[in-house]
Amino acid sequence: MKRPWQGQVEPQLLKTVPRHDPLNPLCPGATRANGEVNPHYDGTFLFDNDFPALQPDAPDPGPSDHPLFRAEAARGVCKVMCFHPWSDVTLPLMSVPEIRAVIDAWASVTEELGAQYPWVQIFENKGAMMGCSNPHPHCQVWASSFLPDIAQREERSQQTYHSQHGKPLLLEYGHQELLRKERLVLTS
Repeated sequence: MKRPWQGQVEPQLLKTVPRHDPLNPLCPGATRANGEVNPHYDGTFLFDNDFPALQPDAPDPGPSDHPLFRAEAARGVCKVMCFHPWSDVTLPLMSVPEIRAVIDAWASVTEELGAQYPWVQIFENKGAMMGCSNPHPHCQVWASSFLPDIAQREERSQQTYHSQHGKPLLLEYGHQELLRKERLVLTS
């Protein structure tokens, strides 16, 4: 069947990525866009994003002359976390202890930034189409001065449930799933 639009086809990534590319700004010992040289790290490496979308000291936009055009400053920090020193490794190919180190680093940075900001988001872009320009195992960590709309609604729902039932919604939901055993695939 021939459809009018087949979607965009992205070229496959190079099959071979060099283990270390001194020109890749995420590699150990490489120089980043801001002129800083990365340490010769051998595990996870966290640093401030050289091109942050959020700034901790973003200027206040000031008052608006109309309520439809009210604005607030979006403040925060953006970090990059490299998972591994080698560019030819991805998270699924790492050892269990290496993956555990990444998870521990995620927990640590979430706790640290969460003490200052109401929203911390960790995400990974893969491929040029998704905005990833460096073939190196890494993720972004963004912490912002505001909760996104969906997160605000979820937070309100959880607070309402807790005030009405005296129990945390997500813990109660997990408990009910375990009791009902209708959708369980595997338990340990």
